[in-house]
Amino acid sequence: MRLFPMNAGKTRARLVLAGAVVASVTLVAGCGSTYRPVVTPITSSGPAAQVTSYVVVVSSPSTTTPGVVTIIDYSGDTVLAAAPIGPGPSAFTLDATGSNGYTLNSDGTLSNFPITTSLQAKLVTYSTLSSATQSGPPHPPVNILSPASGLWTADPNGNYVDIFSGSPQAFKLAVPVALTPVTIAGQGTNGQYNYAISQNIANPTGVECNNSPATGPNGMADVLGTFTDTVSASLPLGKCPVYGVESSDLRRFFVLNRGSDTITVINSQTSTLDSCTPFLNQFGQTVTCHPSLPVSPAPDHMHAGPVYAEYNSATSQLVVANYDGNSISVIDVSLDEYGNDSATFGTTFTIPVGNNPASVTVLADGSRAYAANQTDQTVSIVNLSSHTVEKTLPVIGHPRTVVSTQNSTKGKVYVASPDSPYLTILRTDLDIVDTTVLVQGNIVDVRTTTQTGSNGNANEVSRVPGYGEPCYLPGVTAQATLAACQTLP
Repeated sequence: MRLFPMNAGKTRARLVLAGAVVASVTLVAGCGSTYRPVVTPITSSGPAAQVTSYVVVVSSPSTTTPGVVTIIDYSGDTVLAAAPIGPGPSAFTLDATGSNGYTLNSDGTLSNFPITTSLQAKLVTYSTLSSATQSGPPHPPVNILSPASGLWTADPNGNYVDIFSGSPQAFKLAVPVALTPVTIAGQGTNGQYNYAISQNIANPTGVECNNSPATGPNGMADVLGTFTDTVSASLPLGKCPVYGVESSDLRRFFVLNRGSDTITVINSQTSTLDSCTPFLNQFGQTVTCHPSLPVSPAPDHMHAGPVYAEYNSATSQLVVANYDGNSISVIDVSLDEYGNDSATFGTTFTIPVGNNPASVTVLADGSRAYAANQTDQTVSIVNLSSHTVEKTLPVIGHPRTVVSTQNSTKGKVYVASPDSPYLTILRTDLDIVDTTVLVQGNIVDVRTTTQTGSNGNANEVSRVPGYGEPCYLPGVTAQATLAACQTLP
């Protein structure tokens, strides 16, 4: 017989009670520290965040007062920042990344400014141009190129290409080129060369190339090595070359010759004119290289007068604005797998648009083009599959620049006129005029930080009225240094 202490029952009761408390606490703690959902959550797989896009406008209240740079938001079409820059800006461009902007000013300075929503006057810096070029009237620099690195200007007064470097960009070197350099284009260190395009006119007045055909000499393209800053070759062009654009694969460079209604094709891999012995490809098709491509006017015009183009990488097409021919040309410039011209290279469709299309932009998918008709004060919307004009929209002023961007399911097209302070904005999903934005002074030029429709050249190569580039219409006040541009056909 076992004997227990008299308080053994109480002890066992206390142990049972303690165990129950511990179990209860453990249960409560377990419920509180571990979440066991009834349904397993699924992480959202929506679209990636869109790239921020800004529209940058340079305007000029007068030739003697400071110009203004205005930054506009893509999504809300609202002005985010504005700052004064140099007086009488005549040329404007963005760099390849859309991070910095540059203008040539009437006082012989170069403005440098960052593209930021906190832009203020204190962030704008200035560089002087080369004293060797004697910049200023009657022939100041007319073009700026800001590719992957550095900055380049074409200066017809001294027949130089001025090269800048650093941050801010400061003058580095003046390279002699052929007579009357009017533009410089290329992709800098992404490719090995830039091309200085000269008209070879001995005593230019700025208006010799305002008509086509021209009776002057053939132009010249000087090949500039981006690592050596020297001219390595000179290539013949047509009459009155006015603009150049390079394909996104860096294999072809196209020069628009307004005076001879042609486009010179340069093989940018070899920096020679595009030429070869015709041969049969693997499909039995004859391949012929094309050193020169003809462009055509609308049926009721004699001459085309190409002045601006964009290369569309989605379709391997060059879309050209023919100012004198009231048309745009859609040209197949595709290559085969070996980098030769394809069998369809040079196939061209000519599409009549409005009067005097001064520029054109192409949507990134290659579906439509938008031509700015300067005389008509309209924009023609062209279907690039059917090669027909779908719609014509009125805009404010006589448009000279049209650019596009797309960073969502819909894109926008921006239209600027040199005789208006209003930027017209089009919606590409509905092809309607969405709104207008008022800036300070008439618009010199407009760029977007996420340019589509080309490889970015449309952002990097500036244009100044004169020397064959579309000028202001008669009766519209031009800048003092370009007053001769008022004499239009």
